[in-house]
Amino acid sequence: MTAPATTELLALAQETAMVAGELARRRRAEGVQIAASKSSPEDVVTLADRETEALIRGLLADARPDDGFYGEESTASAGTSGLTWVVDPIDGTVNYLYGIPCYAVSIAVVEGNPDPASWKALAGAVRNPAIDELFSARAGGGAHLNGRALQVSSGVPLSLALFGTGFSYDSVRRTRQAQVLHGLISRVRDVRRMGAASLDLCSVAAGRLNLYYERGLHPWDHAAGALVAAEAGARVGAFGADREGLNLLIAAAPDLYAAAEPLLTNLFEQFMADDDI
Repeated sequence: MTAPATTELLALAQETAMVAGELARRRRAEGVQIAASKSSPEDVVTLADRETEALIRGLLADARPDDGFYGEESTASAGTSGLTWVVDPIDGTVNYLYGIPCYAVSIAVVEGNPDPASWKALAGAVRNPAIDELFSARAGGGAHLNGRALQVSSGVPLSLALFGTGFSYDSVRRTRQAQVLHGLISRVRDVRRMGAASLDLCSVAAGRLNLYYERGLHPWDHAAGALVAAEAGARVGAFGADREGLNLLIAAAPDLYAAAEPLLTNLFEQFMADDDI
C-alpha cells in the first residue's frame, strides 16, 4: 500500500465520518428511538445506529465496491481487495440515548482479516458531531484533531496519571471490573469512565487521558481510535506482548504503559482470570 493510496483512504474515511456524523447529530436533535436490545436490556441499539451504518456502508460501497465491510449493526461482507472497513456507526449509544455529548462515528480501513490480532490498520476517522471534533490518522502519517497534529503526553508517572476505562453491560462482569478499579484507583491520579471507547483512545492521543484500558472491546469499538492513539505516539497492546483485542486493550505513552501494564495484568489475573468474554 503506497502512501498516496493511504492518503486517499484517509480522505474517504474523513468525508464519510463527517456525513454520517451529521446524520447522527440530526437524528439526536429529532429524538432518539430504541430499535432493540443486544447483549442485555441495558445494551441498546437505536434506529439512528442502523440508519447511520446503512449510510456509511452505501457511501463506502459506492467509492470502493471491492472492499469488505465489518460493522456493528449489519452483516459483515468480504471483499476482493484485501481491505475491510471496520465501522461503529454510533459509539457511545447510551450517551447518545441520554443526550450526553460524548458519542462518535468511528470508521477505519484495515489490511487483512478484520481481527486486531492480525490486521494492519491503514487509516481511520473518529467524528464527534456534538462538539465538532474530527480525529483522524493514517499509518505513518501521524494523528490529527481538526487538522492539528497530536502527540501523546509522556513523562507522566503512574501516581499522577489520569486513566480512562469502560464497563461491560453484563452485571456480573461489571462487578469484576469494579474490583479491578478498586485495586487501581489508589495508585493513580484518578479514573474517568466516559462511555465511548473510540473517543477514549483519541483522548489519549490528545493528552486528555494518560492511559486507557478496557476488556471486552469489539473490533469496531477501537479500530480507528487505536490507530489515532498509536500515530500520536502511544503504545497500544494488552497483556505482555499481546496485541489489543477482546481480552484487553491498553493505550498510553510507552513509559507509562511499561509502568502500568504489570499492575493491570496482576489485577486482571486476580479478579477476571476466569471471566468468560
